[in-house]
Amino acid sequence: MTTTTPHDRADTTAVPHWNRQRPSGMPSHRYRAAHDRVELPLTERRWPTARLAQAPLWVPVDLRDGNQALPEPMSPASKRRFFELMVAMGYREIEVGYPSASQADFDFVRLLATERIAPDDTAIVVFTAARRDLIERTVAAIEGIPNPVVIHVYTATAPIWRDTVLRTTRETLTDLVLRAADDVLELAGDRPNVRFEFSPEVFNLAEPDFALDLCDRVTGRWEASPDRPVILNLPATVEIASPNVYADQIEYMHRNLTRRESVILSVHPHNDRGTGIACAELAVLAGAQRVEGCIFGNGERTGNVDIATLALNLHAQGVDPMIDFSDIDDIRRVVEECTGIAVHARHPYAGDLVYTAFSGTHQDAIGKGFAEHRERAEALGVDQRSIDWRVPYLPIDPADVGRSYEGVVRVNSQSGKGGVAFLLEQTTGIVLEPGERVAFARIVQAHAEKTGTELDGSTLARLYAEHLDSGR
Repeated sequence: MTTTTPHDRADTTAVPHWNRQRPSGMPSHRYRAAHDRVELPLTERRWPTARLAQAPLWVPVDLRDGNQALPEPMSPASKRRFFELMVAMGYREIEVGYPSASQADFDFVRLLATERIAPDDTAIVVFTAARRDLIERTVAAIEGIPNPVVIHVYTATAPIWRDTVLRTTRETLTDLVLRAADDVLELAGDRPNVRFEFSPEVFNLAEPDFALDLCDRVTGRWEASPDRPVILNLPATVEIASPNVYADQIEYMHRNLTRRESVILSVHPHNDRGTGIACAELAVLAGAQRVEGCIFGNGERTGNVDIATLALNLHAQGVDPMIDFSDIDDIRRVVEECTGIAVHARHPYAGDLVYTAFSGTHQDAIGKGFAEHRERAEALGVDQRSIDWRVPYLPIDPADVGRSYEGVVRVNSQSGKGGVAFLLEQTTGIVLEPGERVAFARIVQAHAEKTGTELDGSTLARLYAEHLDSGR
């Protein structure tokens, strides 16, 4: 892989003296670059020229991975409410808990067995470490569930985990994983509704040859076939490298797995570097078919990958996300109430302010874009929602996710004549003449600067009545 060093860049003497960087004094020398920790086995790669043409299989892990990251884990009622939300959104595979780790998780899995709240075609995923007693407890939890069930077995595989946490060798760890694979096969292999999943945890920090060998051995033990594929989940458990590195790792596995046609290749990115979404998107380009994450990115440390953003990124590119986000405010409300964590106002697609413009230049462009969109629809004699969307500064139509247009333009002291006119028209139906726009914008700006507050539609209507209405 080619990297760029300061020596490859233009001569720094051309940089203005006030903008030349100075050493920060931070102890950066204590950390190793990702390229020193991760082997990059590809010499040529195909993912850079691939295109996202369809949605991957989505698996929300909010009830397990997300729940174990909460200061106060969800109550049984909250878990059930969250589960029912995910079913209503259209998820066909949902990770529901770690039944061998807590009684609460065990009881929730039993609830799914006894009350049958999951549709028949919704797969239930249960999570367990690679240890026989924990696998036994997991199998006991799923007893009687009629749905498809995925038993997800994991163990850490990276050198620092082997050396520091597990105090074991590659050979010993391989034996442990294969014993666990045999245990799963013995305890649940004869159940026609059960499928298997394996995660070499911290895959992104493990040696590629070791991860590949371990996965091939597991799929061999479980007799993976096209009719009964095995899920191999490759987690970026702690994100340590740029997304292209993860894509290379996924493509290496995709191209070298012995039983590739009998494997569903899955990824589970975290967001420690803030690039979990990019990692997931590039991983799908590199051959991944399935993505595990949380709806709004909840999870340990900086969180799991954000499925809502991933799905709506596809929507914005003309690809059906296969999950229903048409009422994103209701989805957000349920998630916030169940987790106790607020979604940020600038969160992609779901935040309160992501479709809102305060700046005059942005408002002017949005207002003109809406007008052009309306005129195109009228000229064609069709509904506005049936034609291509191309409004500046708005990647998607807010109506697609259940938002109204009322909050798209909001007025404060930074706003211009276009934004003021747009909001006045949206809230009162009053259309300002070109000559009125400048005069009224000055009145509004003076009021906003005097009060230091945002102005709503009723305030604009009052100011209009006081200053301009009598002149019409």
